[in-house]
Amino acid sequence: MRSNLENNSSNTHIPILKFLDCSLRLSVVPLSVATIWITVTNDQENSTYGTIKFSNLLGLKYMVFISAICAGYAFVAVVASWFKYLVSKAWIFFVSDQIVAYLMVTSGAAVTEILYLAYYGDQKVTWSETCSSYGKFCYKMKVALILHALVFCCFIFLAVISAYRVFSMFEPPSLSSKEGEEERT
Repeated sequence: MRSNLENNSSNTHIPILKFLDCSLRLSVVPLSVATIWITVTNDQENSTYGTIKFSNLLGLKYMVFISAICAGYAFVAVVASWFKYLVSKAWIFFVSDQIVAYLMVTSGAAVTEILYLAYYGDQKVTWSETCSSYGKFCYKMKVALILHALVFCCFIFLAVISAYRVFSMFEPPSLSSKEGEEERT
């Protein structure tokens, strides 16, 4: 009797989780596309130093690539979540969400380093800051990084939801009577 009550209470969370999962995945797509658009169209010309484009910086190219992967994966995952056969394979979403979240960390770190060097430079290697000369470029890069961070936050929540789905399929370990007696003493 108790297991039926537990199953019913856990089943009431499934529609809420499915809605939250689908909403987060759908929000990832436009955020990633906006990140890509802002980054790819980011360029600025300076009469003294020349033109700077996103394609001049490898870290920005990497962020565009990872954002494209995130948008594509999120779209495929939303479509796949409506097929019963694929939803039963919760571990696929769990592993994929983890991988994408880790990729988001690496690309975010690369762009954060570029942004830091652009604002503050590196005096040890006589690398001066560039944002005073390319303010518009730095501002757009900062906006793209914020959007990228929002996508990362979505994937953190998605990773938690998919972990819950995977690990809720298993029963918690039970203590045998000997183990229970040993813990009490």
